[in-house]
Amino acid sequence: MIALIDYGAGNLASVRKALIAVGASPVTPERPDELESASGIVVPGVGHFAATGRVDAAWRAALRAAMARGAAVLGICVGLQWMFEGSTESPDTPGLGLFPGQCRHLSTREGATASSALKVPHVGWNSLDVRRPSALLEGIETGDQVYFTHSYAAPLIAETVASTTYGWPFSAVVARDRVAAVQFHPEKSGDVGLRLLRNWHRAV
Repeated sequence: MIALIDYGAGNLASVRKALIAVGASPVTPERPDELESASGIVVPGVGHFAATGRVDAAWRAALRAAMARGAAVLGICVGLQWMFEGSTESPDTPGLGLFPGQCRHLSTREGATASSALKVPHVGWNSLDVRRPSALLEGIETGDQVYFTHSYAAPLIAETVASTTYGWPFSAVVARDRVAAVQFHPEKSGDVGLRLLRNWHRAV
């Protein structure tokens, strides 16, 4: 089962449609215990980081238990940011902490300030810079374009497999074992986005 998590901050209809297009049959669980039968879990998200606070302790525990059993997890947009330790957008809302670091507003970066001319939110197509091989990126190359819409971004870390630059370079794709996340919207990124979802679904 592919579980598509609904916490009130995701464009579920378009994500579901894209997953179906690559051969998945996603369901939206209503209770945390329904994750027990999930082989893959998708955490989408748009909007404010504080919305992730709706994923309460029971859902977090069920998600971690599913990962411990070997379920694959894919975060999308705010879903990626939630997999880090947190975000300056909502300092009192903890992330899941699967990856190290804090997400920051695109107009600033640690130790420096980006150009005041930088338009935020970042909305539109931007190219990927593939940093290291990953099964998630099979058939995807540096320079391929994907669609972003966000105001906050995650830092570059050891698990960054692809980055992009808008004001400063940040993580576009992170992956470790069976946990992965993308800052862009694969469901809106044409053939490249569908290829990534197909790669993920094949791995699941």
